[in-house]
Amino acid sequence: MLKIDNLSVSFGGLTALKGVSLEVRSGEFISVIGPNGAGKTTLFKAISGTAPIMSGTITLDGKPLLKVPAWDRPHLGIAHVPEGRRVFRSMTVHENLLLGREPQNGRVLKGSDLESIYAFFPRLAERRNQYAGTLSGGEQQMLAIGRGLASSPRLMMLDEPSMGLAPTIVDLIFEAIKALHKERGLTILMVEQRAVEALESCDRGYVLSSGAVVSEGARDELMSNKNVKDAYLGI
Repeated sequence: MLKIDNLSVSFGGLTALKGVSLEVRSGEFISVIGPNGAGKTTLFKAISGTAPIMSGTITLDGKPLLKVPAWDRPHLGIAHVPEGRRVFRSMTVHENLLLGREPQNGRVLKGSDLESIYAFFPRLAERRNQYAGTLSGGEQQMLAIGRGLASSPRLMMLDEPSMGLAPTIVDLIFEAIKALHKERGLTILMVEQRAVEALESCDRGYVLSSGAVVSEGARDELMSNKNVKDAYLGI
């Protein structure tokens, strides 16, 4: 589905990504882990079209993505759930979900399809007429994911979904993400600092450090890799 080959990204003369290559196949759950400053969020910005590309290619279903403007990429079925949630605080839960339907795939959905999101996140159903800015951090993360789902994506990109959340809420969010993959067959690409949870959830993973891929492999392979265990898993 998504293939990145030898991608390099630079900001203000500093190279944020250095020859990164990765692949996401249809139906997979891919996790990208690494420390702060590793380039994880920059990778997502490159896929979404908001980061300047120095070199390399990004293709979706074999078609070049770099010439597609950022505002058109959601219409191709890419949903980007950003770091920090970024909900529209002065709008209600329901209004936020309606905005998620703006991409072409989402526009064909009927109201009942939003009800499936409410069924998946009952807390959002209880708060559908509440302003998003009054929600807890965990509820806002549910809303951000729900807004992405409303676009009927083929690929959902989740940027640090655990950021700023209490451990018990993090567990709920990760369970929801795993259910989206297993029960709905959604293709997921997630970047996350909580390496253990990220790797336990995925099919395959990549480790980014200083803008480069330093390890990759299947979940169990990475979980048993001594360098990954010592540096990121604390086990």
